[in-house]
Amino acid sequence: CDAGEAVLTGNGVRTGRCLKEEETGNRTCEIHAWCPVEKRSIPEVALLGQAENFTLYIKNAVRFPKFSFAKTNVVNTRNCHFDEKDNRYCPIFRLGYIVEKTGNNFQEMAVEGGVIGIQIDWNCDLDKSPSQCNPSYTFSRLDNSSMKKTIASGYNFRFAKYYKDARGVEFRTLIKAYGIRFDIMVNGKAGKFNIIPTLIAIGSGLALMGAAAFFCDLVLLYLIKKSTFYWGKKYEEVRASSLTKKSKSEATDVENAADVIKNKKQSSKCQEQKEELEQLPTES
Repeated sequence: CDAGEAVLTGNGVRTGRCLKEEETGNRTCEIHAWCPVEKRSIPEVALLGQAENFTLYIKNAVRFPKFSFAKTNVVNTRNCHFDEKDNRYCPIFRLGYIVEKTGNNFQEMAVEGGVIGIQIDWNCDLDKSPSQCNPSYTFSRLDNSSMKKTIASGYNFRFAKYYKDARGVEFRTLIKAYGIRFDIMVNGKAGKFNIIPTLIAIGSGLALMGAAAFFCDLVLLYLIKKSTFYWGKKYEEVRASSLTKKSKSEATDVENAADVIKNKKQSSKCQEQKEELEQLPTES
């Protein structure tokens, strides 16, 4: 029996003494531990079943320094309980209401305990009135509720109270407490119109559209099997011989047009001279 060695199944450590049972003569190592040992039992009835009507006060505030805006979820706290439609700014919640929103029954959950997450979201459009920046609440159960009637199910913790009697013997009272734990998480998001980010976003979009067209052309012209078909539709192929014939025909058309203009000018000049001769006086 080595002194100080922990005994995993013995709830303590060995003292180093070897004890002999008088009736059987068997020997065993003495263990220094609390007696009696803890009973690993699971409760069957909730001790605080009436806690369903207890209330939880959640005070929360959100601040956006960039927009010089701040708001709190506390407006009225007199004789009120939170209601999603009629009384959103009363931060007093019934425990039964919170558990009900998670889809669980309070009396069942209070037996072994549990963990509930309360999510508070602020999603604010600061271009609108500040009265439209309101908190929204989401409730969800975080512990594994599917593990029914096991040591790991629910939520519990242990704590002890130590004291000594008149003889100096040390005692303790070990308490295993079952309860409901609330984890509160707050998220905030706010936005306001600004012309500079808008112009940057528009410019980036236009640049992206140009880049997209370039990459599409690159794929269609070089990477697909029928690239020749797309190439023929996108570009017109002109040969040198056809270009020469076309240039000669265009030059002939230009010369013909010049001759026509020249003939028209000569005919108009002759007509003018004829009219001048007719206007001269004739000799009798």
